[in-house]
Amino acid sequence: MNANEIPALIKLLDDPDPEIFKHIEDKLLSYGEEIVSYLESEWEKSFNPILQERLINLIHKIQFQNIKIDLELWFNSGSFDLLRGILIVNRYQYPDLNEQKVINQIEEIKREVWMQMMYESSPSEKVKLINHVFYTIYGFSGNTTNHKDPQNSYISQVLESKRGNQISLAIIYSIVAQKLDIPIYGVNLPQHFILAYIDEENQTQYDNDVLFYINVFNRGYIFGRRDIDLFLKQLKIQPDRSFYEPCSNVDIIKRVLRNLISSYEELGSEEKVKEIRQLLEVLA
Repeated sequence: MNANEIPALIKLLDDPDPEIFKHIEDKLLSYGEEIVSYLESEWEKSFNPILQERLINLIHKIQFQNIKIDLELWFNSGSFDLLRGILIVNRYQYPDLNEQKVINQIEEIKREVWMQMMYESSPSEKVKLINHVFYTIYGFSGNTTNHKDPQNSYISQVLESKRGNQISLAIIYSIVAQKLDIPIYGVNLPQHFILAYIDEENQTQYDNDVLFYINVFNRGYIFGRRDIDLFLKQLKIQPDRSFYEPCSNVDIIKRVLRNLISSYEELGSEEKVKEIRQLLEVLA
């Protein structure tokens, strides 16, 4: 990177000629994240409203470009780490987030569950214990008053407010469980996202033997397959195998992105809708 060229290019960002501006912007974009600190510094010093707006837009474009690259890398490398995937999505709204803080918050919840799980217990007892820690000690609950709020989909905000939608609460719950080797995974049910406790001892190569399901939005309520049958019947939706079995981490992140699209459509944020659709296309 040419350290002398960057300041000179930044000063030309307010050029009134659209073609010159586009050329300069493309040149600065090619430098990537390395120049964000230069752009932020210039924004703080500038009193030119046009330049300030263009600097903010350029910073966002660079950060969004990096999110797309990281999401694609996560996807192409097998998408094994759900927490990593949701942290990449979180950066869309909170690019300067201290990700280690989120990781530490998850670890803290896991440690609290582990400390109370010092004896051998049945699957239902394990879930009751997680429920006690998750809902009673930490106070997590579904955001029923403002369910469409996009903040419900950002894990950093859910961990701070202890309020979220079905999928964000389920993501935190399942990550904690899996860190403790408890086989709880997400299930992509229409109009609702639930968790399944898998009987790994009796699991075959072609089938997932679900012991029971968990409704994280309803304080970890445990229910069975028949309840899903009734739910689908009420929605007049034909049962499908995918509605009963664990889905992939990619499916989970796709659903988070679709929730965000729906939330921002509700708010009339067309630019955000357009950008999140691009993130969704990365996982296509």
